[in-house]
Amino acid sequence: MKKPAALQDFSTLLLRLYRLSHELPIVAFQDAALDLIKPVLPFDSSMWGTATRTDNGIDIHTIHLHNQPVEMLTAYEEVKHLDTAAVEVGKRPKSTLTFNADSWFHRDDQAQLRDYGQRFEQSNFFISSDVHPQTNFVHWLSLFRADPDAHGTEDERQLLASLVPHVMQALALNRIVHLDRLEAGSQAPCGSAIGDLRGVLYHADGLFEATLKAEWPSWHGRTLPDALLKHFLEGHTKYSGHGIVVTHHVEQRLLFLKSRRRYRADSLTPRERTIAELLARGDTHKEVATILHRSPATVRNHIQSIYDKLEVSNVAGLIHELRLAG
Repeated sequence: MKKPAALQDFSTLLLRLYRLSHELPIVAFQDAALDLIKPVLPFDSSMWGTATRTDNGIDIHTIHLHNQPVEMLTAYEEVKHLDTAAVEVGKRPKSTLTFNADSWFHRDDQAQLRDYGQRFEQSNFFISSDVHPQTNFVHWLSLFRADPDAHGTEDERQLLASLVPHVMQALALNRIVHLDRLEAGSQAPCGSAIGDLRGVLYHADGLFEATLKAEWPSWHGRTLPDALLKHFLEGHTKYSGHGIVVTHHVEQRLLFLKSRRRYRADSLTPRERTIAELLARGDTHKEVATILHRSPATVRNHIQSIYDKLEVSNVAGLIHELRLAG
């Protein structure tokens, strides 16, 4: 039986959305996804992000602005306590609204919010959100129309409500695919996770969770342990604990994390690690001494210390231990 045209178009859009999530780098995916939506649900600009709901409005974690200047965020911080729409969508785990800004924000004390909307050409809104009831963590998408007369319809609201779960899932997949590409060629079994700079985790596989629970038995799994997040925010890229090693890099204000058990090579000092890597590539102890401007006797002492720490007796064993520790 032939599908109705509307359903067929919707299915085609979703297939294109999920294909983009696997093909595009994370820096390009969100704009491409929004451009995909525009022909079926027209809008002029957008704000797409995550936040925690507080008594003073939303506390933003990550944000992607589409056709809006970064100054919008600073301006929004000054008026977010007046944003009754954010309060409304936060009342239910999942909700989607469409409204006219002047009609919705009509109170006298919301004049500053109306001025903000005019400044950034946000006359008509679509807002869809997914709220975690226990943590008040919110993932939301806002679409703005500049034309005051371009009101959203009920059919458009329902369309966005149907689209948004797929849009959010596609974003999660795009990030996971990016994480998988970063880990290509890893020698040791590694856990994987993605979090934001507040420590909230958006994705964590079973090995990542098991590794962290081994180090912090009381860890609850929703956010990174405080000690780990603090270490990374201080500028360190690697955390070496009692039994684990966690590394990360930042992209698009997200932490892409890898965790693994601690291996013997993790106990090497920076100098010992350098010597071990030179030995692994085939240099003799005399060649290492020349490269590092040290005496051969000093290098021999370092090599003995390295072998003792790694519990090996030859270069082949050394290479194996270095590979385990990445």
